[in-house]
Amino acid sequence: MDLNTTASAEKPSILLTFDVEDWFQVENFKSYIPFSAWDTFDLRVETNTLKILDLLDAFSFKPKATFFVLGWIAQKCPDLIRQIHERGHEVASHGFNHHLPDSLDPADLAADLTQSRQTLETLINDTVYGFRAPSFAVDDTVLTAIARAGYRYDSSFNSFAGHGRYGTIDLSGAQKHLAGYRINPRFYELPVSNLTVKDTVIPLGGGGYFRLLPFAAFKLGMDQVFNTQDAFVFYAHPWEFDPGQPRMNQASRGFKFRHYVNLHRTEKKLTRLINTFSRHRFITCADYFGLTP
Repeated sequence: MDLNTTASAEKPSILLTFDVEDWFQVENFKSYIPFSAWDTFDLRVETNTLKILDLLDAFSFKPKATFFVLGWIAQKCPDLIRQIHERGHEVASHGFNHHLPDSLDPADLAADLTQSRQTLETLINDTVYGFRAPSFAVDDTVLTAIARAGYRYDSSFNSFAGHGRYGTIDLSGAQKHLAGYRINPRFYELPVSNLTVKDTVIPLGGGGYFRLLPFAAFKLGMDQVFNTQDAFVFYAHPWEFDPGQPRMNQASRGFKFRHYVNLHRTEKKLTRLINTFSRHRFITCADYFGLTP
């Protein structure tokens, strides 16, 4: 497919993206669950990711999605990663051990980016085009490293400034390209969708915001985004489809609220979203940029 092909003549697109990590790997719990303890927990991510895959398969028009997978999870659940690919979805990288990229030194960052991509490509015997930083922790240095590591696009920029871990990048010199930016002829940035009202950015793209907002309000926000963009970039995590997951009672009240609010509604809410926007194109991020053969 020609990289210069645009989606402007097509129906609006919804890019469903899922960051494949387990409940005990989230940044909000990192001070309570060290990396050394990860192997002591039973993995729930496989069951929850299969739940998402089955949800998508239940639609007659078979919406496609992009799964940003931790290398650590790929090593533990190789058959799951192959199944994501075999069901026609895109496998992309979420780093290897959920380290925040903007906290790594250059050598460690380069190793993480390369190891995670090569691990996934070996499993699916196909090209991994995309990367998303854990907690959207990206900056200009990280973005340059992602491009140098051989990725064709990044989807780590979240424009909402009210979250302490979300990074910032300078896109003033980039060429606007559809809902993203062309950083150079071979590399794109695809920001998560938010709603901008005048000069105020309202977080919208997914995750806890999707679980917290009433569906009517979330749909209204999406409709507003479609007034100026031809695509909406949605994100969620497999653990958000798992109301029965263990509780981290020692975490702060705020972290617990952000993690556990409305988990029991996520599956039905996503089903409703897909049904509501069924006339839109549900395609992968790589397909959106015309990167796939």
